[in-house]
Amino acid sequence: MNQGWERVQTGGGDKLVKEFDRGDFKGAVAFLNAILPVAEAANHHPDIRISWKTVEVTLSTHSEGTVTDKDFALADEIDGLS
Repeated sequence: MNQGWERVQTGGGDKLVKEFDRGDFKGAVAFLNAILPVAEAANHHPDIRISWKTVEVTLSTHSEGTVTDKDFALADEIDGLS
């Protein structure tokens, strides 16, 4: 599994979740903006939550109701941004 990503089971199916500490709010927003073109290029859009300096990214292939290879690939891409 991808470094630091946790696979969790929810009522909506399996998901990959990882929290990134970006130091401050400006860093968190910049990280979100870096994720945007990567997600668009993959045509795969994560759920993202920002709380001050942290960015929580949740990946799941909604149409499948679980984690697929698309999620692992996007997780790798996002890790490359850190």
